[in-house]
Amino acid sequence: MRIAFLINSYDTEKAVYTTTRLALAAHKAGHDVLYLSVEDFICDPDETMRVRVRRPGGTYKTTKTFWAGVHDDGVEERMAVEEIDALLLRNDPADDASARPWAQSAGIVFGQMLARRGVIVLNDPDGLAKAVNKVYFQRFPQEVRPKTLVTRHADDVRRFIDDHGGDAVIKPFQGSGGEGVFVVRGDDKANLNQIIDAVCTSGYMVVQEFLAEAAGADTRMYLVNGEPLVQDGVYAAFRREGQGDDVRSNISAGGQVAKAEIGERELEIAEMVRPQLVQDGMFLVGLDIAGGILLEVNVFSPGGIGGIEKTTGVDFAPAIIEAIDRKVRAKGRYTQHFSNVTLATL
Repeated sequence: MRIAFLINSYDTEKAVYTTTRLALAAHKAGHDVLYLSVEDFICDPDETMRVRVRRPGGTYKTTKTFWAGVHDDGVEERMAVEEIDALLLRNDPADDASARPWAQSAGIVFGQMLARRGVIVLNDPDGLAKAVNKVYFQRFPQEVRPKTLVTRHADDVRRFIDDHGGDAVIKPFQGSGGEGVFVVRGDDKANLNQIIDAVCTSGYMVVQEFLAEAAGADTRMYLVNGEPLVQDGVYAAFRREGQGDDVRSNISAGGQVAKAEIGERELEIAEMVRPQLVQDGMFLVGLDIAGGILLEVNVFSPGGIGGIEKTTGVDFAPAIIEAIDRKVRAKGRYTQHFSNVTLATL
């Protein structure tokens, strides 16, 4: 198959990213691998839609040499989008929020256009359009998530904190990687006004009850087609542990990886969120779980495949690529049209 990977920018992408691991796995499996950034869509006057792509210029075995082959030696060309079998939306809109706000919606908007032209787009762009902010989290069953308030009013925040024991987590409406996340404890009330002002500068606030079990540690578990990704009895998951007193366990915020234990509660949570994820065409998802509670549902470019391989010894990237290839082959066997959302979790 011809598979393309959409990224934010060639200058910010790194060899250690999950995207690179997936692309290398596709390359090793003999697929035609392409890269493009959010700047590379073209709608010609004759209504033909094209993309500027880079194809790695050789044969590679490691993520470091592969990414160098894309970034430094990649062969550039213009291509009609109909020539692409599958497009993975691996850009993170939150990374463009400040410097390039125009780029935040580019992957979704153009992904929708490609899907209408017969390209399998993953995750489904219509589903991603619902998930551009943290209110998407409220779509999932109440029993799996912490009690949450969404507001822009300081008095609502204070009332929520008082009603939930004096502790809470305050985070921006949009964002990733633990950026802009504050924990308010009972003795931190003096700083509450400054925290509210800081978070409100970017829009609405999301305020959640503080879970002691989630302070500085959680488990990231991968789902593919709405089901836990498992290979030879090993689940695609790892535990993230924060540094020192930092309550954020995000790897981008300095967290470390450790082996995860997937038990009945984690599998129960996965099953409870599955219907919504399947309905929204979420092919590849990372669930963040702590203390038997779902903290985040990561649908935009979820990372961590490298951490999973480090802690389990299993490389799950080939299995993810094989799941995409099965969709392409299934689509090719039928003359009837399947919607992109159906193919996304088929």
